Amino acid sequence: MYKVAIKEIFGVTDLSINQLIFDSRNVKKNDVFIALKGVSVDGHLYIEKAISLGAIAIICEDIPSEKKENCTYVKVEDSQVALAIMAANFYENPSSKLALVGVTGTNGKTTVASLLYQLFKKAGYKVGLLSTVKILVDETEFKATHTTPDSVSINFYLSKMVNDEVDYCFMEVSSHGIHQKRTEGLAFAGGIFTNLTHDHLDYHKTFANYRDVKKSFFDSLPKTAFALTNIDDKNGQVMLQNTQAIKKTYALKTLADFKAKILEKQFSGTLININGTEVWTKLIGEFNTYNLVAIAATAELLGLEKLEILTILSQLESVSGRFQYVVSENQVIAIIDYAHTPDALKNVLETINDIRTGNEKVITVVGCGGDRDVTKRPKMAHIASQLSTQAIFTADNPRSENPQTIIDEMEVGVSSENYKKTLSVLDRKQAIKTACKFAKQGDIILIAGKGHENYQEVNGIRSYFDDLEEITNCFNQLKKN
Repeated sequence: MYKVAIKEIFGVTDLSINQLIFDSRNVKKNDVFIALKGVSVDGHLYIEKAISLGAIAIICEDIPSEKKENCTYVKVEDSQVALAIMAANFYENPSSKLALVGVTGTNGKTTVASLLYQLFKKAGYKVGLLSTVKILVDETEFKATHTTPDSVSINFYLSKMVNDEVDYCFMEVSSHGIHQKRTEGLAFAGGIFTNLTHDHLDYHKTFANYRDVKKSFFDSLPKTAFALTNIDDKNGQVMLQNTQAIKKTYALKTLADFKAKILEKQFSGTLININGTEVWTKLIGEFNTYNLVAIAATAELLGLEKLEILTILSQLESVSGRFQYVVSENQVIAIIDYAHTPDALKNVLETINDIRTGNEKVITVVGCGGDRDVTKRPKMAHIASQLSTQAIFTADNPRSENPQTIIDEMEVGVSSENYKKTLSVLDRKQAIKTACKFAKQGDIILIAGKGHENYQEVNGIRSYFDDLEEITNCFNQLKKN
């Protein structure tokens, strides 16, 4: 059991509590309210409100000058760390009762975690998943709201997994989640590093900060855990510098403990060699080969037999919104992908260009999210226009920003020789329809940025929107005509 570093206590310590709450709006009688200093909101401002709603104890970094007689105040160094440790202890440290593996990196987290879930399910185990797409307690599904849930939710779901006798849990670990201490107090059996590219600089400010936050996850792994890193990424070795965990590497281009090589690639799949053994997989592209070798390595490190791993690897299906494709009646291929970073978009387009014969057009529909890292916008537009026959810039999730302003900022990155290849269609539905009209037999449409998401957020309002559904409707309409 982890302990919270307490600086001061005012009030009684023998309390029977109901729940741990960090959102004052959800406080009920006999709850403990943890006042968090967030990016935009300071929970300390809501201490009185929490007490008025029934909180009997307050965990905070700054104790109010006026204290209520019927309430206990506990001063701690860091409320976020305190919340994480308290949540783990409140649910009786469920992470120590199963094998919890964290997956971190800019791209590939969802694919690696989700496919590990698939693999271990096919191997006959009870498995849990904490991902961007969904939360699974073996076969029971819950809706995901964040890449890495809050500390209370993490331990709540892990506790449900333990009660359901789950053997393994695979969890996406985001840089936000690490920085906000949501993973503190968790006992990890292993950590996986996929890659590190341009993202989240709106939050971390510098790439070095972003890298060091990821590194801190590996620094915290125990000696009993494994640290598996992509050694082809220049930051891969950095992740292993100070870890106490058992160090393992994977790669396609350099010497590694787990080495893969692409032998053949088609839109139907990829033939790869992993440590001397060939396997055909349904997943496509070099970036997915990295994901697959990470998955195979993790399964082996967790004790599965090599032959069983490779057999199941060949059966794995693509994750929703990750290089997911549909083919029209006149053989136009539409690919839906979550690529929302410059590197991810480049990977997907290079994969498409590598497989196609050269005669087909590649039409890319892409936008950038609002209220997020603005520096990647021109880079995304440059890549889309450089590697596509036609690039259509459109809205993604503009959130509180003007979508036209986002597109204007994207267009700055388009070089003069590629400008004629670009088009701006503000409405995403219309942009997809436009791509569909441009496409002829054999052409390829890439709809990037949203992937599995089935909504569009404009001015704080989420409306239903599904890229796969929209392109399927377009194909069906063309069939009728």
